[in-house]
Amino acid sequence: MKVVELVTSVQAYGWSPEELHFQYPHLSMSQIYSALAYYWEHKEEIDADVKQRFEYSEKLRLEAGESTLAKRLRQEGLIE
Repeated sequence: MKVVELVTSVQAYGWSPEELHFQYPHLSMSQIYSALAYYWEHKEEIDADVKQRFEYSEKLRLEAGESTLAKRLRQEGLIE
């Protein structure tokens, strides 16, 4: 697991180190605290990576268009 993936869990869900350990039991508390410390030492670089990943995924989402399932649910009035 990459540091950036752990950090996005904190940013998206506000998870504490203990919650991160619950969600990712394959990581030790030591690994989690080390990853978070690494993030704070390299915050600008990792934040730029998070932004780049978001922009790339948003580009792909827009290029893909609406899914067949979403279209059907919209037609049935189940989503807006």
